[in-house]
Amino acid sequence: MNATSSFDGDPTATGPVGNPSATATGPFGDATASGPVGDPSASGPVGDPSASGPVGDPSATATGPFGDATATGPTGDATAADPGRIVLLTTSHRVAPGLLSWPAWQALRTADQVVCADGMHPQLPYLREAGIVVDEASPTAQELVDACAGGRTLVVVATGEGEPRLTDGLAQLAGSGRIQMPDLELLPASYDLPGARLLDLVQVMDRIRTECPWSSQQTHEGLAKYGIEEAYELVEAIEEGDRDELREELGDVLLQVVFHARIAEEGRPEDGSAPFSIDDVAGGIVTKLIHRHPHVFGDETATTPEEVKEHWLRTKAEEKQRTSVTEGIPLGQPGLALAAKLASRVRTAGLEVPLPAGKGVGYELLATAARAEAEGVDPEAALRAAGRAYRDAIRAAEGVETGEE
Repeated sequence: MNATSSFDGDPTATGPVGNPSATATGPFGDATASGPVGDPSASGPVGDPSASGPVGDPSATATGPFGDATATGPTGDATAADPGRIVLLTTSHRVAPGLLSWPAWQALRTADQVVCADGMHPQLPYLREAGIVVDEASPTAQELVDACAGGRTLVVVATGEGEPRLTDGLAQLAGSGRIQMPDLELLPASYDLPGARLLDLVQVMDRIRTECPWSSQQTHEGLAKYGIEEAYELVEAIEEGDRDELREELGDVLLQVVFHARIAEEGRPEDGSAPFSIDDVAGGIVTKLIHRHPHVFGDETATTPEEVKEHWLRTKAEEKQRTSVTEGIPLGQPGLALAAKLASRVRTAGLEVPLPAGKGVGYELLATAARAEAEGVDPEAALRAAGRAYRDAIRAAEGVETGEE
């Protein structure tokens, strides 16, 4: 860091590439310089009032953005003509502050000046601890361009919202064609790994649970119906082949998981057990998946889906230590699904259990579900498909086209 000036307008600030005895007023240059860029009757944008034209006479002298009275105009000395470089440094709030990429650290350490508009930016304490001088300022696009003159490099540590005002301003300057632009570089100093937005969901859910009058009063029991409803809506999106709806419904199901985990984190006495968090939930399923995939994470091999299923069932049996194949089957699920699940367990275990003899629709449906399962057909899905066909027939009879609400 060889720059002693910042964006605070110190009239005694010396220029990084200029005469140490020269003074400069204003945030980026000589207060006596007048006129906008390109005014033929005005002095250059940062030059000597006696210099004419938008960029000055090549033989004329001009003061640089930090007051170097000996620097020549853009067509003169090669060093003074170098427009410099602006680096927009972006970081992810989902990555611990201070964990930056090596190119980011190199850019920060070699920059002539580092600025950040947000004095509370979480990266600032770590940058300063590393010896990086960071000026808290919010320069305009023109000020940044002027400050880079003479081959200087400025690093802008982007705020959490990005820097739309600055980037839009730089784009306008570049599009005007009136000035020579510095090199512009977008440098991600830290970035999100897959799944990073799940952290946002956990944070949002935590705040909603704390501050929302409705959400703060919900219980596992009260939310149970929503879990069933969202699961059905997810199934419908899958069967309808609607990708947009599928993405939305997956989010709604995920919300149920995070919501229940947040409630469990409080460890209410009525729950009757120790509290757990979303990390415990995720940790449990990770452990289960690894254990049930020894052909992926262990020494066993599986080359067919059948072998994979065999691994899964064997490791599941070892985990559960069940005394009956009926254990773990929720009796509250839809009737056809229940019948098919029971038939599947019997078939997988190699048991010979005849269907109970009886009369009535229930026994007929039981036999139909068992037959569908044996043929590899999901009876619930098959019945829903038939139900949709029946719905379409009804709408046709009513004169309503399919798809209309």
